[in-house]
Amino acid sequence: MEKQVIIRLPSTTGRVQSHTIPQVNQAIDAQTQSKVFHLAEMGPQAITQRLQELDQEWDTERVLEVTSSTFVLLGLLLGSGRDKKWLALSAVVGGFLLSHALDGWCPPLPVIRRFGIRTNQEIEKERLALRALRGDLGKTFSPQEAWALVTSAS
Repeated sequence: MEKQVIIRLPSTTGRVQSHTIPQVNQAIDAQTQSKVFHLAEMGPQAITQRLQELDQEWDTERVLEVTSSTFVLLGLLLGSGRDKKWLALSAVVGGFLLSHALDGWCPPLPVIRRFGIRTNQEIEKERLALRALRGDLGKTFSPQEAWALVTSAS
C-alpha cells in the first residue's frame, strides 16, 4: 500500500496573525478599538471620512509585495550591471515571498507588524464596526455593540 503525503497549508485568513507575537496582535487590536470608539464620539461624518481612508490603507500583503518586488528588481539590476553576486538578493527575497505565500510567514513580517501594518481582515474588522456605528447594518449600534459584533465574527 502506497503512503500518501498530505501537505497542510494554513488558511489565508488568520495566517499572518498566527505568525505575529500576541502582544503585537493585541496592540493592533487595541489601537483599532480605540479608533472605533473615538470615531463614535465624532459622529457619522467622521466615520464616513475614516471609511474612505480605509479604502487607501495598505495591508501586510501589499507592503510585502511592494518591498519584495523592489528588492528583487534591485538584485536583478545590480546583478546584471555590477556583480553577479547581487542576483542572490533576488533569489533570497523570492524565497521569502514564496514562504509567505505558502505559510504566511517571512523574515520581514515581524518588522512590518511592529510598525502597525494590519492585515486585510483587521482593516475589514474596523470597516464593519464603523458601518455598524453609522447604521448601515439596519440599526445603529453602540460602540461596545459594534466592537462586540466584529470581535465575535473574527
